[in-house]
Amino acid sequence: MEMPTNPLFKLGRLLMTPGAMEALQASRQSPWAFLTRHMAGDWGEVDSEDKALNDAAVKDGTRILSAYTTASGTRLWIITEADRSATTILLPDEY
Repeated sequence: MEMPTNPLFKLGRLLMTPGAMEALQASRQSPWAFLTRHMAGDWGEVDSEDKALNDAAVKDGTRILSAYTTASGTRLWIITEADRSATTILLPDEY
């Protein structure tokens, strides 16, 4: 998977929880399959209110949350901190 040529924001330090790592291994998917979508503004499976909040967050520097489902059916969240110091891939129940 290629990095977006014009990412909307910086990811900072990349982190992944053990549950997310297991889910990605089970689905045989790379974290980049989801991170590239996140950086490009494809927020995945969040509701319209969260999409609007994310769009605003790109401009005002608040937290960004995307949600995706792996090929094996596990839901993942990707959260980029407001200060853009870190981005974490995690399962919702690990929040």
